[in-house]
Amino acid sequence: MTTVDDYLAAVGGPERLALLHVRDVALGAVPEAEQGRSYGMAALRYRGKPLLGFLAAKQHLSIFPFSTEVVDGVRDRLLGFDLSKGTIRFTVESPVPDDVLRDIVRLRAQEITG
Repeated sequence: MTTVDDYLAAVGGPERLALLHVRDVALGAVPEAEQGRSYGMAALRYRGKPLLGFLAAKQHLSIFPFSTEVVDGVRDRLLGFDLSKGTIRFTVESPVPDDVLRDIVRLRAQEITG
């Protein structure tokens, strides 16, 4: 089991399924990504750098693209979501759309590769 699997095993029902979906969509977009940890959270890493982190909080779920520029690049497609510099918050009932999630991961991978 990976560190991501360990983390997800500890997350409850629908939230776990939502984060599993995030992981699966992200790995579909960047299959070379490795599962692990970054900045103390479950994360995917690409070429040794953090690609996408995720976690479940009490009132929401979050993804962390580790990049203000990536969040800004999709901001106009996430109206109604709670966004900060490097965080996108969502709920089980209102997940980040798959096409936007794929673009987030691809944009971050492009940043990493230069």
